[in-house]
Amino acid sequence: MNYQTNRLSIRPYQLDDYTSWLESFTARLPSRNRYDGGPIDKDRYPLTWFEKHIAKHQELAAKDDTYHFGVFDNKELIHYGHVEIHIVKRENYSWAWIGYYIHNQHQGNGYGPEAVRSVIKDIGFKELGLKRIEAIINTDNIASIRLTEKCGLHYECTKEKFIFEFGEWTDNHVYVILNESKLTNEKSGSQIN
Repeated sequence: MNYQTNRLSIRPYQLDDYTSWLESFTARLPSRNRYDGGPIDKDRYPLTWFEKHIAKHQELAAKDDTYHFGVFDNKELIHYGHVEIHIVKRENYSWAWIGYYIHNQHQGNGYGPEAVRSVIKDIGFKELGLKRIEAIINTDNIASIRLTEKCGLHYECTKEKFIFEFGEWTDNHVYVILNESKLTNEKSGSQIN
């Protein structure tokens, strides 16, 4: 799975991505809020750690559990962030969650919406045949809410005390997008894989 947009290459990580991946994490600006990680200590993430990271994500994808994609400039090997799809339930649901992160030094350039739109349409709906993709967002994460709205997801509900993070159970908004072509084709009796 390797997808190109006008500016981006979206694909699983490869060992050759290590230098770009590490540079992007160490070049991050100081954290501006609790959802914005600051720079990392590069000594904590040697090449051997990255090899295990790639192997773990390959294993999860092979199990149809989680698909993790690096977001890169499609001309130069600049790492902007990542997007992932986590399969919640297949069977009669065809349902997944989407997560995303763009490094703070690259935020504000439209890379997040561009990458998320492509992952939803090209990977989630076309490649994986999903019917429903949700973004689970903390109620105070305004930047993430704006990003999902730009990508066509709409607010569905708020789940109280849904995720344990930041040392407490947090309320989370659920934003959703449906694969209308899958719904239409399945209603008429044909299936999209």
